[in-house]
Amino acid sequence: MHIFSPSNWTPLNQRRWINFRKNKRGFYSLIIFSFLFLGTLFAEIIANDKPIIVSYDEQLYFPIFNVYSETTFGGDFLTEADYRDEYVADLINEKGWMLWPLVRYSYDTINYNLDVPAPAPPSEANLLGTDDQARDVVARLIYGFRISVLFGLALTIFSSIVGVIVGAIQGFYGGKIDLFGQRFIEIWSGLPVLFLLIIMTSFITPNFWWLLGIMLLFSWMGLVDVVRAEFLRARNLEYVRAARALGLNNKGIMFTHMLPNAMVATLTFMPFILTGSITTLTSLDFLGFGLPPGSPSLGELIAQGKTNLHAPWLGASAFVVLAVMLSLLVFIGEAVRDAFDPRKA
Repeated sequence: MHIFSPSNWTPLNQRRWINFRKNKRGFYSLIIFSFLFLGTLFAEIIANDKPIIVSYDEQLYFPIFNVYSETTFGGDFLTEADYRDEYVADLINEKGWMLWPLVRYSYDTINYNLDVPAPAPPSEANLLGTDDQARDVVARLIYGFRISVLFGLALTIFSSIVGVIVGAIQGFYGGKIDLFGQRFIEIWSGLPVLFLLIIMTSFITPNFWWLLGIMLLFSWMGLVDVVRAEFLRARNLEYVRAARALGLNNKGIMFTHMLPNAMVATLTFMPFILTGSITTLTSLDFLGFGLPPGSPSLGELIAQGKTNLHAPWLGASAFVVLAVMLSLLVFIGEAVRDAFDPRKA
């Protein structure tokens, strides 16, 4: 049942895993990136303007997951309790306690207690300062890292699926289908993507899924040529001809005998496609055509750094996070390429 144990893998996959681990830079990059990504998946527990647990009058409350009114803790109003308010905090501390996250700000929390105009420089309350709307930079970096990786993963997975299907059909059938597919890709890839995004954002409010769908329309072509070449080569191999002679249908031949060969080349490209997807989202956010205003975005933080040259911590913080993220992904991609290299025993 230990499916993820290397000892239960096939000899070929065991050799690939060994080659991957031999690339120390890529292996440790995978560990670091996994740790960072898994940590940001629980961003609400790491950075939030609400306590994780509230103990009041011998009862436990979880403000992150539920909404509690101020009257629940002996207050005067039926509105949601503001746990950062001194009055509410004193009421709770009289009969209990609060367990706060490491960062007491969410990505949209405004710090009204600044001593200087926003953007405020790093301080004890805001370790990396605030942006031009008095929001904590650390919290926005944590949430921005998560949404960038999730967007990149979603775009990479969906575009890879579409690209593999289109490339497989072109390479397997060839002829007019392949010719039509190549001409269509040439025309489609020549469309001005940024210009179309500018037009669409003028009458549609962008969100995560809308932006993902638009980018998917223009990013699925990255793997078509690779998969197409593998299928063109494999369709004339002896074992494929033997399977066809034995009566196996086209679907069975494509998925059973030809697709595994194409997936080797596909997997080596996926970390780099993920890097490109994250860079694309950051660029669109920087230009103002990405996620909705107010969303935690590394590109928007870089744009604020360009606008507020007197606040170098904005651009520097976003640049360092983005550079570390992309560098780790490139190192992982190099290790994956080594793992699938048949020349390395």
